[in-house]
Amino acid sequence: MGPDLPESADVVVVGGGVMGTSIAFHLAEAGVQNVLLLEKGQLGSGSTCKAAGGVRANFSDEVNIALGARSLEAFARFGVRPGQEIDLHRVGYLFLLDSAEQVEHFRESTELQNRLQETAGRPTRMISVDEAVALAPIVAPDGLVGACFSPTAGHCTPESVVLGYASAARRLGARLITGCEVLGIDAVGNQISMVRTNRGEVRTGTVICAAGAWSAQIGELVGVDLPVVPLRRQIVVTEAIAGLPAGLPMTIDFGTTFYFHREGPGLLVGMSDPDEEPGFHLNRTETWIPRLTEAMARRAPSLLDVGLSGGWAGLYEVTPDHNALIGEADTTSRFLYATGFSGHGFLQGPAVGEVIRDLYLRREPFVDVSPLNARRFDHSISRAERNIV
Repeated sequence: MGPDLPESADVVVVGGGVMGTSIAFHLAEAGVQNVLLLEKGQLGSGSTCKAAGGVRANFSDEVNIALGARSLEAFARFGVRPGQEIDLHRVGYLFLLDSAEQVEHFRESTELQNRLQETAGRPTRMISVDEAVALAPIVAPDGLVGACFSPTAGHCTPESVVLGYASAARRLGARLITGCEVLGIDAVGNQISMVRTNRGEVRTGTVICAAGAWSAQIGELVGVDLPVVPLRRQIVVTEAIAGLPAGLPMTIDFGTTFYFHREGPGLLVGMSDPDEEPGFHLNRTETWIPRLTEAMARRAPSLLDVGLSGGWAGLYEVTPDHNALIGEADTTSRFLYATGFSGHGFLQGPAVGEVIRDLYLRREPFVDVSPLNARRFDHSISRAERNIV
């Protein structure tokens, strides 16, 4: 069963993926005492270990740009702080564009990102189709009209990021307990007083929800509406492919959502499925494969002759506007949340750990995340993020 629950904790973090472990690390590093993280499975066993591992800062929303850029800086220094090798490959992000509308949209977001990151030079640029094919030679140019490239972005190993944060958090005094499911949260008036689990009870005055696709249920325990729904996304890994460039970028065919990056001697390949119904579906299916095959035939036909060596299914945690929920409830005292990242939670984990630390300590974060408060849906205020697949 592992270690016993402590009788009390100053802060209880619910969820042991990249978000929860990052929050626990940043709190403990800041000197917060008695930090307790509870994970119903194993660390990283939810959405994090199923992520494609992409890390970038090219978005259409200013807050997402800031969170992505801050996280990229943290990933680059991860071997020193918190101290873990994460197999970071800064091979770049390449978006393939097949319409004038897409080109204009990415031109606008690129100008916004470069303006907000002036000190970083020009981290993203629009490029020609020929330049895109030179970067990713397996790409067929037919139908493309342009591309967008972020050379400082790339991908790394999600499990190693979780391990790094978890190990460092423990060294700093935080307690991380797995196999422990939160069943209830008690309050006296509007003040949280206790967390009840399948392994006992813990007195606390603060709960931080980082439960990913399961966050809506945690919010319900304290009467806070966190509009997060689970949506299955599937990934396959190919067998070895001869001649792949060492610097092959993370490549996304924006029109079809088909994407790939190097995974050992082969490729990790994914794609969204518009027919997927929300739900906690973690079994692998073949229903999306014909659409994937069609996209491959159009954009990278040589992959049709490559076998598959494996794959998996994971969950996106999706909100109505595909933007995160970050903030603190105003109806229940000290219930904070960081969830609903709609596919870019892994890459924003380091920055959001900082933000939640500062919100807990009542300090001003490096970026104003108030537009991401869950209350925005009460007022029909949408912050649609367009640079996602």
